[in-house]
Amino acid sequence: MKNLIAPVLLLLTYITLSGQQTGIDQLIDQKYTYLETFYRDLHQWPELSTREKITSGKIAAELEKAGFAVTEHFGGFGVVGVMENGEGPVILIRTDMDALPIKEKTGLTFASRQKAILNGNEVDVMHACGHDMHMTVFTGTAYTLAALKDQWRGTVIMIAQPAEETGTGARSMLEEGLYARFGTPDYALAYHVSPELETGKIGYCPGPAMASVTSVNMTVKGKGGHGAYPHETIDPVVLSARIILAIQTLVSREISPLEPSVVTVGAIHGGFKHNIIPDEVTLLLTLRSYSEAVREQTIQGLRRISRGIAISAGLPEEKYPEVIVEEGYTPPLINDTDLTNRWVEVLNNTLGKENVVRVDPVMAGEDFGQYGFTEEKVPICLMWLGSVSEATMQDHLEKGTRLPPLHSPLFAPDPKTTIRTGVKSMVSVVLDLTKTKKQ
Repeated sequence: MKNLIAPVLLLLTYITLSGQQTGIDQLIDQKYTYLETFYRDLHQWPELSTREKITSGKIAAELEKAGFAVTEHFGGFGVVGVMENGEGPVILIRTDMDALPIKEKTGLTFASRQKAILNGNEVDVMHACGHDMHMTVFTGTAYTLAALKDQWRGTVIMIAQPAEETGTGARSMLEEGLYARFGTPDYALAYHVSPELETGKIGYCPGPAMASVTSVNMTVKGKGGHGAYPHETIDPVVLSARIILAIQTLVSREISPLEPSVVTVGAIHGGFKHNIIPDEVTLLLTLRSYSEAVREQTIQGLRRISRGIAISAGLPEEKYPEVIVEEGYTPPLINDTDLTNRWVEVLNNTLGKENVVRVDPVMAGEDFGQYGFTEEKVPICLMWLGSVSEATMQDHLEKGTRLPPLHSPLFAPDPKTTIRTGVKSMVSVVLDLTKTKKQ
């Protein structure tokens, strides 16, 4: 008899999971056309960071339709939807909402039609980072979990977050008291679409997954004058060039090669005429790392190297470069290993092991990491959601060309399988996590 117990339990578990997955698939099928229409609308009318007024209203309306208690304008244009369903774990699911100042070149029939004024100039706006897909999967998850309330117990907190691209949205919601007002989650979950994974696949990365982001503004001063008489000046353009080259040694010669680190000068502003040497030049830098020690070492290195070059040029102390680190840096995104492994186990059962792919950490930043960086130490996990169609993948392989990356004007996720996979995978892990008794 004992020998029969294990096979019987395994069979019952399989039958239960199969029935559960069939129910999820049917609900997704019923809602798919609606979700794709919603996706197309979001894609056509994107909004820049901190300006997500209309977008947040659309998300709030969908959460209300699904039966969530909704709070709007939380931490800016943030939206919080809560569904309480008895005693059990509290699970937070997050989407971002903002878009980028990019002119779309995908040729889609539903390409962005949005423009905005940025720094006094009219710019095109595009969802080139997949936040429209995140919102669509988020919405499909809300409807599906609401329809399956008899299969889970606990509380689901769904948050639509503004300003991910500027790294300020998560912090603004947390500082407004997200956990104090709505409850500290036992788990926090999110997706980011992958421009490299085929649709139907999910990528996972336990532990450090995305880097911290620090913005630095450097003002390089000098002594301006006529371009024909450079010997009578101390040229800040040349000093800036020397500094830019010298700081490359921070990563190559000062940071341990075992520690990921990036120092990039993203912008240089100085001068306004061909024959005038300006008084100063401004550099805008981004620093990336996984370690606070490496971050601090890099900042100190910037100050030391720029100061040394200023001294070598004969500048007085009052004209040494100013290195200003912007407040509110984005911490690294560190996936909780146990939570990640549990989600992977669920995915292996729902998608098949061949569709669950371990991926490497990246040096891009994501402020979802903020939700696990508070004193509450909430376990978080962000998964990569495959978004490239099989045909597109094959076409690029045959041509030997690179797939359009995130933030590309050509980035265009394949909706059908991406939406289905995203909703199914998120709902499945929530159903699994709600089996856990709240401590």
